Amino acid sequence: MLQAFFTENCVEAGCDEAGRGCLAGPVYAAAVILPPDYHNEELNDSKQLSDKKRKLLREQIQRDAISWAVGIVDNHEIDKINILNASFLAMHRALDKLSVSPEHIIIDGNRFKPYKKIPFDCVVKGDGKFLSIAAASILAKTYRDDYMDELHEQFPFYDWKSNKGYPTLRHKLAIQKHGLTDFHRVTFNYELPKQLTLEF
Repeated sequence: MLQAFFTENCVEAGCDEAGRGCLAGPVYAAAVILPPDYHNEELNDSKQLSDKKRKLLREQIQRDAISWAVGIVDNHEIDKINILNASFLAMHRALDKLSVSPEHIIIDGNRFKPYKKIPFDCVVKGDGKFLSIAAASILAKTYRDDYMDELHEQFPFYDWKSNKGYPTLRHKLAIQKHGLTDFHRVTFNYELPKQLTLEF
């Protein structure tokens, strides 16, 4: 069972991002404020859940949360400010959209750029420790996955429906054969495979 809060007796938002290690597409982040007495035994790090379970939990989170929001930074912005800063910016954009202002923020990971002088704590592997961060991880991942599924319809060669933009062999071989799209992050190191072919 994940913990309900990091700091007692305050309005606390959990934040997480999705898509940081991808070669294509935006980075998504979510911010979630849950009720202080919230319990959900099924809620966990999004990477530990099936796609079906994540989608079901997304509906529960959106219904039960005091406030939730998603922030997006596209690949062109990522190329301009780098992926670390883009991850922070996506979280800030999510926090900006909350209908309730948090008094404390907990972030998955070990780094964060301060937001409006609101106190914060970084929690390594926080999506497996705190409910609000786990909820944010599910929202960020499912909304980003939905977007990459839509892009897949335009660019089926890259197999984004399966890899969501991550650097799988099939994705890298497709880049080798078809080049980059306007949705690829051009500043990333692609390390394309040599002497390998794959039929499309």
